[in-house]
Amino acid sequence: MNSLPKTRIASIDLLKGLVMVIMALDHVRDYFHASAYLFDPTDPTQSNLILFFTRFITHFCAPTFCFLAGLSAFMVSRRKTKAELSSFLIKRGLWLVFLEFTVVVFAWQFDPYFRMNGFGVISMLGSSMIILAGLIHLPRNLVLGMSILVILGHNLLDSIQHPGSMVWGLIHQQDMITYPSGLVWYNDYPLVPWFAVMALGFCFGDFYSASFTPEKRKKTFTQIGLGALVLFFLLRATNFYGDSNLWVNYENLDQSLMSFLQVSKYPPSLLFLLVTLSGMLLFLGNTEKFKGPIVQFFTVFGRVPFFFYIFHLYLIHALAAVIGYFVGYGWMLLVLPDWILELPYLQGYGYSLGVVYLVWIGVIAFSYFLCKKYDRYKTQHPEKWWLSYL
Repeated sequence: MNSLPKTRIASIDLLKGLVMVIMALDHVRDYFHASAYLFDPTDPTQSNLILFFTRFITHFCAPTFCFLAGLSAFMVSRRKTKAELSSFLIKRGLWLVFLEFTVVVFAWQFDPYFRMNGFGVISMLGSSMIILAGLIHLPRNLVLGMSILVILGHNLLDSIQHPGSMVWGLIHQQDMITYPSGLVWYNDYPLVPWFAVMALGFCFGDFYSASFTPEKRKKTFTQIGLGALVLFFLLRATNFYGDSNLWVNYENLDQSLMSFLQVSKYPPSLLFLLVTLSGMLLFLGNTEKFKGPIVQFFTVFGRVPFFFYIFHLYLIHALAAVIGYFVGYGWMLLVLPDWILELPYLQGYGYSLGVVYLVWIGVIAFSYFLCKKYDRYKTQHPEKWWLSYL
């Protein structure tokens, strides 16, 4: 059995940190951008290139973290038996699902009645870990083949729609269900194909064995990444398969470009995963030797991603509420009984994209020092097992 490197792989922490910082931009936009309440930022008929790419770059976050969660599980597997790894994944998965339905949802709404709850990215990661806990007992090549098959073929299920079905929503359909009691349940991250992305990441763990040199890994990841990107362009250009949202060639070049890149995230289409995972692999394969202050900056967030995730949600929501109070909206943004973009009394609220970027920079700067202190504390106290769950 090949051993793994004994030190942390800096490029993985760098990538984690980079996507966390990018993700924060999207969440700031949700709470602060005026247009967020009016139209989809990826709609080519209403958006512009700056706004479009402000949203588009955040598409890389969920696939990257799902894939890297599988990769991390593989690295843990080298220190545990399969039974121990299964137990670890199940406990970690259940913990994430619990946090989604409590701590994370409360951060979004600050609603003590939890009138809106559902299946978001954290519960998707947790549930995929639970599924992976079973898949690790299968032959590796079988898991790899199954993962690729699900990612390639799941768009064949697009025509199956059951609005209002929580079960099908958890499997392969974005949905929002309002019950007579007023409770709103949403499914934003169906398990198909997300669990396969995590399983694929687990299978890629072999590329990080000590016998696999960085040079060979760079070549392999670059070839796979470029191949996936070529497949994306071929499928997208022909509108043959891979996304039910077909692109349109507008008279305006900007609109055509936005339409071409407007791929479906909920659930993630084959084309969505091809363009995001290819970029992720190209980055991973070509940044292992990167060093310097910029790398160190992003790595701080990458070493404590979940801590940053929880903290930044509370910080952004609190900032929106306080600033909203001082600009004349009272405390309307404090307690949100529905998704912030769906509340009619907030129509007209919001700021320019420039303000969004300024708030984002402030959030990242403030969070950086806290994350750095937490990472130091976590490193100095390996005996505190509970720190591994944050």
